[in-house]
Formats: sequence, structure tokens, C-alpha cells
Amino acid sequence: MVDRGASALSLPKDWPAHPDPILALNGMGSFDWDLDTGLLHMDAQAHEIFDVRPEEFDGRPETLTMRIPSPEGRRLDTLVAQAIKDGSENYGTYLRIRRRDGTLRWTHTQGYIRRDETGRPRRIIGIVRDATTELRDSNARSDQSAQDEALRQQTNIVQITTAALAHARTVQDVIDVLKHSHGLTHLGATSLVVGLVEAGRIRLVAEGPEGSFVPGTLVTRVDEQYPMSEAVRTLSPQFIESPQEFAERYPILWPHLTDLHITSAAYLPLIVQARPIGALGLLYNDRRGFTPEERNVLVALGSSIAQSLQRAMFYEQEKDLAQGLQQAMLPRSIPSVPGADVAVRYRAGGAAGSLGRDIGGDWYDLIPLPGGRIGAVIGDVQGHDTHAAAVMGQLRIVLRAYAAEGHTPATVMARASVFLKELDTERFATCLYAEADVSTGVVQLVRAGHLDPLLRRPDGGCGRLPVEGGLPLGLSAEFDRLEYPVTTVELEPGQTLVLCTDGLIEQPGADLDEGMHILRELVCTGPEDVRDLADRLIDVAEERGGGDDVALLLLQRRTLAQRSGGRLQQHVAPGRPEELTSARHMIRAAVRAWGAGERSDEIELVADELITNVLIHTEGSAVVTLRVITGHDRRLRVEVEDSSSALPRRREAGELGVSGRGLLLVDRLADVWGVDARGGGKVVWCEFMVGKRG
Repeated sequence: MVDRGASALSLPKDWPAHPDPILALNGMGSFDWDLDTGLLHMDAQAHEIFDVRPEEFDGRPETLTMRIPSPEGRRLDTLVAQAIKDGSENYGTYLRIRRRDGTLRWTHTQGYIRRDETGRPRRIIGIVRDATTELRDSNARSDQSAQDEALRQQTNIVQITTAALAHARTVQDVIDVLKHSHGLTHLGATSLVVGLVEAGRIRLVAEGPEGSFVPGTLVTRVDEQYPMSEAVRTLSPQFIESPQEFAERYPILWPHLTDLHITSAAYLPLIVQARPIGALGLLYNDRRGFTPEERNVLVALGSSIAQSLQRAMFYEQEKDLAQGLQQAMLPRSIPSVPGADVAVRYRAGGAAGSLGRDIGGDWYDLIPLPGGRIGAVIGDVQGHDTHAAAVMGQLRIVLRAYAAEGHTPATVMARASVFLKELDTERFATCLYAEADVSTGVVQLVRAGHLDPLLRRPDGGCGRLPVEGGLPLGLSAEFDRLEYPVTTVELEPGQTLVLCTDGLIEQPGADLDEGMHILRELVCTGPEDVRDLADRLIDVAEERGGGDDVALLLLQRRTLAQRSGGRLQQHVAPGRPEELTSARHMIRAAVRAWGAGERSDEIELVADELITNVLIHTEGSAVVTLRVITGHDRRLRVEVEDSSSALPRRREAGELGVSGRGLLLVDRLADVWGVDARGGGKVVWCEFMVGKRG
């Protein structure tokens, strides 16, 4: 027996495993082999099968060598070692043991290898049973060369089928392999059936060839007199060696098989963790009986198929869970945006071997904001598992809340970073947040370690839109670098803003720059409609495959629609010239888009004076707000708020004075202006008539 040696490690809390009572009722023993300590526990039935008294067995596998002949022991060692090495979950074989009186008896053993989260084998839990009667017609005294040849054939056949099953991800994939693999063709089976255990019943999931289905066998009970039911019920393979035996043992089924001219059959239980998940039936019309070597081949094949089916079922279950969780995390619907077309898409990654965990931290969002503005978000939490998805869900909610409260884009990003750090998770996230006023086309962008967006023009031209960025969310709070500069751009009518995660541009063997170039070409040559364009980009990602998720958000400004009641707001901090530049850009774009006409320069000048006055005289920040007021007249109102309660004073500057002209300028250019107290500070406001209503 393979012995890893005892260690100082403690035994698992659930060691030894408690066998199912059905095992003892069917004359089967069980064992639990802890690979870290080397200790092997056998129940009373296993002691009886090996003809070893409890006081004779010290829990060491090597002690059983007194009952296992050396050739058999070497063969078993090779089988177990290979199963551990190649990542198998099951193994099974027949072997001979020598009892006290010197007689040789056949036994059958099957083990399930338990591994930890790193894939390291920890325990082997399995069953053992006396198989002498089952193999009574076999030649138990075959010479060593014949045995070696049988082992070689068994290895070849099992390896061929196992290799074909390695690429099967779903239950249907496994069934297709069983019906078409070269391994089973080599076995020469005339017909095949596969059933899965569901709530005490066996549901037929595959049968072949076409037309061989037996009425009434689609769903059968485990306690019915069918060979597949007996294999599941007893956890033992059922070998039927002649038509007469088939007719005697299964009189209900046999009349339906006479047209197939069946001469023998093998029904194998598909066992995982000592529990049946289904059964496989192989029927032959050109043989009678099975040699020990052939039975070994079939038992090993059953173990491989059971492992693949279990993996496929886990994959499908986890895929359903992942898709449901991902859909719950993403927005259920996207609000309509007057004057704009929006398209969002999400594609789950499909990494090979992921066992269905096709879920990650990519997300998109579209947030309605005060004054008719919208916030567009694209982000990616580090990792590709349910934890990443859970962090993403929380981060999406708080980012949405911060934006809806009316905070500036830079503040929204900074607060989201602090929130992620306080989650006490090691994950970080990249994010791009764009706050847009569709009526003016003004878009304020903030980037946290994410990809730059793309901008497509109406003429089909497309390019990367450079956005100055800060550190990813979580990291910026960790390193106390919460500054997120704001980039302000004008989205012209017909232009499209493309926000995506890196899963859309990452390709095997290509760097990000090459992937971005390919994406730019796809966007340039893609359909004009944003929904069709989004579909094309996702289709390309689907064809390319890959293990990463893809999130995509496209925003296209339709027209230069003027909207009454428009509102824009910008925060300007002292010592931050880039914020003052961004605010000036916003004011310029807004007054032109809102139809201020010849008064545009006056409004820009007055707004700039009010902001500058706050930065110079209050030593605090300024919040500038622009909005349209409609009534009998159409007016544009500029408000500049600060935290100082001191009221502004209008004074003469003198011939050589360099200050004092600000309020004089406001008074001369604005139609009306004033000062309102607000909390601990004040608001200086002014209004400009920009046209009659209508």
C-alpha cells in the first residue's frame, strides 16, 4: 500500500467517516485513509473481508501486506499513486487477498480521493467487498505476463476515454463522449444507457443507438427490478453473462431487448464519495461472460465516468448560481435618457477548469442625478469569484448613493475608495465615472486606475479619450492619495462615449495597446446604432473566448436639444488650478448649449469673477451652479457658494487698484444679482436674460 508516513498533523475532526448502513447490508466494508498521518481506519466488515482481527491491525496500511500478495500490492500501489498524481477523484480495481487458511479470495475496492482547496490529496475514503463469487468463472491463476497485458489494455482504454472526458464541461458533453468516444467503440458495446439518480429515482439521460429506447424506463425507482436500479441500490457492478441469465434476473426488461440480440451486459454504478450518482449500462451482442481483466477495465471506466459526471454537474450547478448572482448584482434595468441612446452589455468569463465559477467583479451602472444629469459607471473588482461579485455589489450600491446625493465626481470616487478600504477586504477595484449633462454635452470624467474611454465621432472616426487618473479604489485610501482630477469634455451631437472593462481588449499573446487598437477599429467600423454596436463588440468577445468578464456601456448624444430647467454644478478647491480650468470649461459649454447667444462672454466673465473672489478672500472652496429658469422670460442663473458668512462689499478700486472691481463688474453685466445666507456660509447669485419663453 502507498504510505506517506505518519506526521505530527492532527486527524480531521470528522475522521473516521461513518459508512452508510446500506454498505454493511450488502456485505461491503469501508475504510478511511488519512494521507497526512498515514493512518488507515477500517470498519468491522472490512476487517472480516481481509480476515484481520481488530487487535492485529495497528492502523498502518503496510500491516495489510500479510494479506495481499506482493504482485497484487504493487499493482494496487501503482493504481493509487497514479490516481493521486493525475488529479483523479476515484479509482477502483479487483485484487486477490490471502486468508488465514492460505486460500486466495477475490475482492473489489473503490476509493474516493479528497483534496483540499489547493488540490493536495488529504484522505481516501472507500469501500471493499468480497468478489470471489462474482468472479467464480474467471481464471484466478493467470500468469504474470497475462496479467501485465490485461493491465496494459485496461490503462490504454481508460486513458483514451478519460482524455476524451477531460474536455467535457457539461452533462451533455459527457454523454456525447460516451456515445462517440473511441474508447467505448474499442470495447465493442452494442448499446449504451446512462441514468442519473434524482430523489430516489433514476432518470435516463442517454440511450443508444437511436431507436433502442425501452418504453417505461425513462424514470424508474431504485427499488425496481432493473439492472441499473440494482447497480445503484447495491453499489456493485452487475455483470450479466448470457441471455438466459438476463431473462431470469430481469424478466421485465428482457423482452424489450430481444431485437438487439444481446448476449451479455455490464451495468456499472457511478459512485462519488461512496454515494451513487447514477449508472452506466453497456450491452453486447458478440460475447458471453467477462474475464477479470475485462471487469477491471469496466470498473476503472465507471470510476472515470463518475468523476466526469460529478464535475459536470458541479459545473452546471455553479454556473446557474453564478449567473443568478451576477444578474442580481447588476442593475435590473437602465433608465431612459432624453436626448441620448444608451446600451449596456455583460458577458461572463469562461475560463477552462473554472467549474462554473463564471462570475467576477465587472459591473456597469447608469445613475439618474439631480437637474436631469446622469452618471455612467464602469468598474472591475479584482478577482474572478463570488467574493469579487459580493464586493462589486456593495461598491456599486455605495457609489450610486454617493452620486445621487449630489457629490462632485471627484468626491464620489474618493468616498467609494474609503468605503472599499473599510470593507476589510484585500480586493481593490478600478473604476471610471462620467457625469454628463446631455442638454449641454458637458461630461466630467474621473478615472481610478481604469482604462481610458473611447470617443467615436459621427463621421466614424474614433480615438482614445485621455482622462487623467488616480489610484484604484481601495488603494488610494490605503496610501492616503484620494485626489482624483476631473477631466471635462464636450460630447457633441452624434458622438458616442465607449466605456468598457479590460476583458474586452485582453487577448492571449497580445498586449493592452494592441487590444485597444483592435477595439478602436471595431468601434470605428461598427454600426451607428449603439445597441447594434454593443452587440457586435460582445459577439467578438464571445468568439474570442477568454476567462475574464466583459462589461460595456455606450452613451451616444442624439441632438442639441435645449432643455428648460437644466442644471450643472462644479466644485473648485483653492490651490487646484485644474479644477478652476474644468469649471471654466463647464461654464463655457453650458452657456453656449443653453442658447445664451451674445451674452455668453458676459456670463463667463461674471462667473469667473465670483469664483475667483471666493478663492482669494475666503480661503475656502467654491461651488458654482448654473441653471436655466423659465417663466415669462428665459434666464440663466449663476450661483457661487462658499463657507464664509462675511458678505461681499462693493468698493471703488482707484486708478492703481488691482482689486475691488469684481462686484462692479457683476453689477454692470448682470440683469440682477444678490447675496443669500445659506447655513454657515452664503451664496452670491446673478441672473441673465437669454430670451423670451417659447
